[in-house]
Amino acid sequence: MKIVVNGESREVAEGTSVEALVAELGLAKAACAAEVNKRLVPKRERANVALREGDVVEVVTLVGGG
Repeated sequence: MKIVVNGESREVAEGTSVEALVAELGLAKAACAAEVNKRLVPKRERANVALREGDVVEVVTLVGGG
């Protein structure tokens, strides 16, 4: 199914969870926030939130600097 991740179209398997998507993006161990259709998904709920066709996902990470 097609979703949009950080502004880019992406194919994922039907029933992919937000947690699985974050892992697929290589961010499983990173401090990051995930939003689906402009709704923040708390980290503790990511495994239980399944993505659907057309969802718009934003995943952001912290970047340190000095």
